[in-house]
Formats: sequence, structure tokens, C-alpha cells
Amino acid sequence: MVIDQLAVIGATGAVGQIVLRLLAERQFPAKRVRLFASERSAGKSIRFRDQDVTVEPLRVESFRGIDVCIASTPDDVARDCLRGIAEQGTIVVDESGAWRMAADVPLVVPEVNPEAIRGHRGLIASPNCSTTQMVVCLKPLHDAARIRRVVVSTYQAASGAGIGGQTDLEQGTRALLDGRPYNYSAFVHPLALNLIPQIGSAKHEGYTSEEMKMVWETHKILGDDSIRVCPTCIRVPVTNCHSESILVETERKLSVPQVRDIFGAAAGITVVDDLAANRYPMPRDCTNQDDVFVGRIREDLSSDCGVTFWCVSDNLRKGAATNAVQIAELLVRARTAV
Repeated sequence: MVIDQLAVIGATGAVGQIVLRLLAERQFPAKRVRLFASERSAGKSIRFRDQDVTVEPLRVESFRGIDVCIASTPDDVARDCLRGIAEQGTIVVDESGAWRMAADVPLVVPEVNPEAIRGHRGLIASPNCSTTQMVVCLKPLHDAARIRRVVVSTYQAASGAGIGGQTDLEQGTRALLDGRPYNYSAFVHPLALNLIPQIGSAKHEGYTSEEMKMVWETHKILGDDSIRVCPTCIRVPVTNCHSESILVETERKLSVPQVRDIFGAAAGITVVDDLAANRYPMPRDCTNQDDVFVGRIREDLSSDCGVTFWCVSDNLRKGAATNAVQIAELLVRARTAV
């Protein structure tokens, strides 16, 4: 099935640009793609599918007749505009954090809970990037042996803080090596040759907002509030791709070969796991890829039913743009099925 109109909000931003590239690469079935952004960016021309498309200003009334919209905006813009757009009949896929935990908004990762889109009321949320790659790994383990507890430490790239974060890392590193001062704009501490053990604001009993997202979003996506999640989120001096060290305790013991086979058969996962050959996922090898890459799979020495592993994913692609495009593809397939 081909839909008449698809819209992209935030088309001039870093994630929006990747969304457009993916729509072209994946030949998304829309007769027309319309692009929207802030007043500051309106009027710009963007090349898409061998055509120059003019960016329109973001106004709710402009979305009448648009079938599906992928929105990559700040949270406040999403809160102000997206409900209104959905009320006009457009199905909105929201990449912001504004609506993820709303009871009437499905939170979807297509490899994990595609059936959740059936409950939408015009608005579907895409999860936080660090949650997305983790639940892609957790879902097949949960299906196989039921997860009781997760301990996760994230090592999140500068690109997670947008273009400003990448600029801070590059320019801050140059300045540090040259012995010059540099005023960081995206981070409260220097990131060059450093780690910052805080992402987001103070939220709950010593945990940050980024960490609590991983708890609450995991429960919602997997549909199981009994899973205990203990997260620590760290900003690292890496340009792109988030990495995570994950320990999972299950009700039934899974051997390392079993876990490796489970991951190998799961959609959206690529296993790179050969310690003897120095093969494991690293950010420099996983950038511009859509899968979640898993390695260092081993038994947890501290528990009887534990397994631990390392995963890396491109936070701008699977953590944001790719997941949103996949949700839009699910919507088109659902219409076709009807």
C-alpha cells in the first residue's frame, strides 16, 4: 500500500536528516513527503528523492490530509503541537520524550512489541535511545527464561546531546590538547578525555532522569513491571554510538551457547563475540548501522541464573531515526492488512 502524504517534523535537524536518508534508502511508500521545521528553518530547500523540497513552518493546521508524521522535536514542542496534529487525523510517530509514559500512547520498538501500535489514538512514541538498544536484547531473553533483574551501565556518545554535543567533544578535545580554554555548551563538565557520570537531571533517590527512563520505559515496552532495573548512565568521549554493559538474571538458567543462539536468531541483533580473536562490538565499527551489536557474552560469576554481555548501537539510527521509520512502516503494513 502507498499512502498519500508523509510528513517529517524537524527535517533540518541531525536526526531528521537521517530520517530522510532512511526514507529514501528504504523506499518508503508515500506519494508525497512534506518537510516541517521551526520558523527559523522554514523556507530552506532540502534534496529528497531527486527533488528539492521546501521546508514549511510548523503549524498544526498544515497537517490536514497528511497520513503519517515522523516528529523529531524538543519535548516542549512535542507537548504543544503533536496532540493537535493527531486530532486532525494524522498518525504521529514521536521521537521526543514528551509522550512516552502517557497511558494512551503506545511506546514501540518494532522488534520487541509491534502489536502495541494497535492501541494508538493517533500518537505513538519511540523510546529513549539507551532503552531501545537494551530492550532489543532483553526481549528474546525474557521470552526464553523470564527476566527478574537487570543491571545496566551505559556509555553514551556525545551525539546523544545533539550537534552541540559533538561540537563540544571535537572542539573541547582540540582545545585541551592545544592547552587552550574551551567553554562547553552541551555539557556541564569537560567531556574531552573525561567521563561524566550524569545524563539528565536529578530525578529519584540519586538516579538521573536518563536512568529512570530506562526503568519506566523498559517496564512499559515489555509489559512487565516486575522486572527490577538498576541503571547507571555515563557520558563518554565517543562521537557516536551508545555502548552498554548489561547483566541479566533470569528465572531459568541460560547457558552462554543458548544465549548466543537466542541473540543470533533475534531480529535486529548482530552477534560479534570472539574474545580470543579480539572481536566484539565497538562504536567505531557500529556507526551508520541499524542493528544492535552484541558481544562479550558470558556467565555472571555472582549469581546462579545470570548472564552478562556488551552491546553497541548507533543512537542516531536505531536509537532514534531508524526506530521511528520502522514504526511508520508498521503503520503502512497494518493498513495493508486491513
